[in-house]
Amino acid sequence: MSNLDEKTLNSTEIFSGKVLHLLHDEVELPDGNRAMREIITHPGGVCIAALTDDDELVFVEQFRYPYKEVVLELPAGKLEKGSTPLENGKRELKEETGCTGYNYISLGQLYPSTGYTNEIIHLYACRIKSQGEQSPDEDEFLNVLKIPMKKAVEMVLNNQLADAKTQVAILKLDALLRLKKI
Repeated sequence: MSNLDEKTLNSTEIFSGKVLHLLHDEVELPDGNRAMREIITHPGGVCIAALTDDDELVFVEQFRYPYKEVVLELPAGKLEKGSTPLENGKRELKEETGCTGYNYISLGQLYPSTGYTNEIIHLYACRIKSQGEQSPDEDEFLNVLKIPMKKAVEMVLNNQLADAKTQVAILKLDALLRLKKI
């Protein structure tokens, strides 16, 4: 197999925001030619598929500004420095839904868009131990819903859940449940 690596020759930061940074990089291609790459750096994220004892998944609805619509998705958030992806996931689950989980398992990682960002989303599943009050960030407005696991899988297959991390987490969790690995 031939080498496919690209070597960064120059990197210029075009924009530095609260969460995202935009870089304009010059690279050397495997054949020695040069090309330009635009990259968005992101701290990464986490997504939690939390199941009740009745095998219902806990979802949140929230307005997602880039799409100008309310999106139904599993609880999630960006990674904060100084804590692990799992610690971040537990925090997001509690803040967004009021739920505390147990028996956390990793569902792996996903790269949401390999062409222009280095974001990695860590996926977890858990069972819900208790549910209290939400404490979302001051700029977060969320509705919490519970949907049976079987119905959530149908919603993915019927294109009723557009969010990629939600689709992947649901389908992976469903496969593990069917294989009795959980």
